[in-house]
Amino acid sequence: MKIYLSVTKKPRLKKPILICVWPGMGEVAFKLGIYLKDKLKMEEFADLEAPELFPPTGIWIKDNLIQLPKSGQGKFYFYKNKAGANDVVLFISDAQPLLEHAFDYCKRILALSRELGVKRIFTFAAMPQAIDHTAVPEVWFSATHKKLIEEFEGLKIGLKLLTSGQISGLNGLLLGIAKEMGFEGVCLLGEIPLFTIQIENPRASLSLLSKLTPILKINVDTHTLNEQAKLMEQEIEKLIEFIQNPESAHGAPGPIGEDEIEKIKKSLSLQTKLPKSAMEKIEKLFQEVKQNIANASELKKELDQWNVYKEYEDRFLDLFKKLKDKEEKQHN
Repeated sequence: MKIYLSVTKKPRLKKPILICVWPGMGEVAFKLGIYLKDKLKMEEFADLEAPELFPPTGIWIKDNLIQLPKSGQGKFYFYKNKAGANDVVLFISDAQPLLEHAFDYCKRILALSRELGVKRIFTFAAMPQAIDHTAVPEVWFSATHKKLIEEFEGLKIGLKLLTSGQISGLNGLLLGIAKEMGFEGVCLLGEIPLFTIQIENPRASLSLLSKLTPILKINVDTHTLNEQAKLMEQEIEKLIEFIQNPESAHGAPGPIGEDEIEKIKKSLSLQTKLPKSAMEKIEKLFQEVKQNIANASELKKELDQWNVYKEYEDRFLDLFKKLKDKEEKQHN
């Protein structure tokens, strides 16, 4: 697999900390990364491309013509932090690579980071929970070393320790590889409501930012992100109100029951789209199930996680129909 790293200049940084973000559930990490880049006016200094790790799943139409999209472009930025002890290096990718080939991709990110003097790494993730969309999301954390757990618990900023579970995708994988390479790593996870996993969740990004700024001792204006969170909350409120009381748009919505939650999930899924990385994983699982039907449970789990089983139901059931037809032909 070819991975191309282009460095336009290598900045001299003060005890830099690396932050890595890419699209994922609720776009929590990706949105936070873009927001940091823009608000801190971070400067680009390198880019990373690995075309073979990001196969296109569709096409773009530009100037009336069909063309393949360029995906998987990763860029490095830096910020010199005058107020704190650590400068910041930010890596943003517009997609997550195929995970079976992500090891070398992560090592390339980490190799450049080591050259810059990075010793500590942050990733971010969404944590679906049974919470209301108006609730202030809690922020959880997981770390690579016990001393980091003690350090972050000692900050007294309201972080909750994740004692067990799984951090999927590159948010976890990168930190696992980083630990083996001698780095320290922390993942901050922002809660999102279970029924909003397919839409942007600026409220969760805002909660993560509120914990990150005192850790890094950076000052970031949160006004725009706060306004985006309010706007998204209003849109969800309208949807809930309509589902609970479609004949009136003025009555106050009552408690959300399971039936309403399922309707909200379905409505949101019709208005939004899956992250590219999730679509690629689902397509890959479909191919694996064609080769081995025993993998069907993993595919079903992934479809349920993103609440898109209904959209893929015909294809999913068709896998079993083809298997049955194949077995009947073999017996005849």
